[in-house]
Amino acid sequence: MKKTLLFVAVCLFLSSCSWFRTKPEIAVVLSKHFDNKLYNDFDTVAYDSVFVKKMDELSSKLSNPKVIKAYYAHHQDRPLLVTRFYVNGALDTLKSYIQRSKADGFNPEIFRVNELETLLQTLDANKFKKISEVYPLIADLEIKAADALLKYSTFIKYGSVNPRKLFNRYYIASKRPDSLKLDSMLNTTDLVAILKDAQQTSKNYLDLKRALALYRDSLGTDENPAIKAIKLNMERMRWQLPVKTEETVLVNIPDFSLTWFKGQDTLTHMNVCVGGKREEGYADKMKAYLKSKNLDDKPKNHETPQLVSVFNAIQVNPVWNIPVSIAQSEIYWQAVRDPYYLSNNNIKVYLKGKLVNDPDTIQWNKYSREKLPFQFKQGSGEGNALGKFKFIFDNSSSIYLHDTNNKNGFRLANRAISHGCVRIEKPLEFAQLMVRDKYQYDQLRMEVNLPPVDTTRMKQYQKKLAKRTDTLNTFQLKPSWFATRKNVAVVIGYFTAWAENGKVQFRPDVYDYDETLWEAIKKYM
Repeated sequence: MKKTLLFVAVCLFLSSCSWFRTKPEIAVVLSKHFDNKLYNDFDTVAYDSVFVKKMDELSSKLSNPKVIKAYYAHHQDRPLLVTRFYVNGALDTLKSYIQRSKADGFNPEIFRVNELETLLQTLDANKFKKISEVYPLIADLEIKAADALLKYSTFIKYGSVNPRKLFNRYYIASKRPDSLKLDSMLNTTDLVAILKDAQQTSKNYLDLKRALALYRDSLGTDENPAIKAIKLNMERMRWQLPVKTEETVLVNIPDFSLTWFKGQDTLTHMNVCVGGKREEGYADKMKAYLKSKNLDDKPKNHETPQLVSVFNAIQVNPVWNIPVSIAQSEIYWQAVRDPYYLSNNNIKVYLKGKLVNDPDTIQWNKYSREKLPFQFKQGSGEGNALGKFKFIFDNSSSIYLHDTNNKNGFRLANRAISHGCVRIEKPLEFAQLMVRDKYQYDQLRMEVNLPPVDTTRMKQYQKKLAKRTDTLNTFQLKPSWFATRKNVAVVIGYFTAWAENGKVQFRPDVYDYDETLWEAIKKYM
């Protein structure tokens, strides 16, 4: 009975593995291509043994060992890439694409280009005296071609590093290929289509790619800060952003600028102020703070995060809900020094959600700054830190774009001066582009004491003004909300070099992110 079961099991195994049962396709393909009967002796069992050893030898050097091992385990270790793509020249095309990766800033050797070329040349020569000499070459070529395909396609299309693993304030879910995507690449029946699909096509990237070639020609070396900056920012442009809208507002932190794009057209461009750079020695100071729990030891870090979202609302005459960190580090000390600071700056104080009627009488020395029980809100109107407009989009960092009552900041060369949110230079122009129609825009203008563009609405405007200036009734300015047009994305990014009108623009690395990125990618360049 046991012998019968064993016999059945063996039969089932062999019947499921046509790779071991019939003349393998690789033998048919190569013998026909070279008109050489030697390849008809291709023994799948002997080859499989060689392949397994070669996989063990190379696995620690593969970029995606788990994916590649799983793929070949599922396909009985068959040399599918060589079978499908050697004779039709697609493996040579892979080699050619890799050789051209230097134009994208990469060192082609990271994709094993010389090894692939040597293996292909050896197979081309067709000088094997016995079939056993073929097995290690086919196994080596198969595994290295698979690794090169996955690594090259990933690096060119998605970038060589995952930015979320490098920067703790990078909150963009950049697209990266998962194991299913990588497996589908290996399963392809059209290798050239995979290679073409991996290429970058955006104008910004291609302009910078051309600039890299020009700088190399003029300088004769890659050892130059300008070329390094270009390579860094080509890498940034490879990170695929989850933006699917026609209109995008791009805030570029190092340029301290905002540009509103509609397709390739620019709707507006303006200066911005962004978050201040973290303190020098931030990491060590943070360790000290975590031990002491003393707020005096806490280092400042107001760097504006990198993120992607979609605008959903405008708050006109906004209320500023003052963050706990600012309350502890700034508001508390202002109130200690000047009992009337809060009322003079229209800042209301809340305790357990209830308004404190006379905050000027609070004896602040009775409260620990670390455990301050109060919440602070600055009311609408003149003096509000957010100015007259707040442009809102969903994000986990409570970041938004806003107006400011401090216009002098826009004249500074280094505009990394905010607490993290982005101050914009032309909020009214921005609001006009953001609202749905002219009617809404006029409503918004009247809320900030500006006459409507539509002169037929002047009576309504005059009534609003009269209500606000009525001395018999106390008028309290309150925020009002406006919906935004749908599908306007916001991208807060970080680019220190880009091409514009045939010339490369370079900007200072305001947050020192370039060196962090270079340390991660220089081994690939």
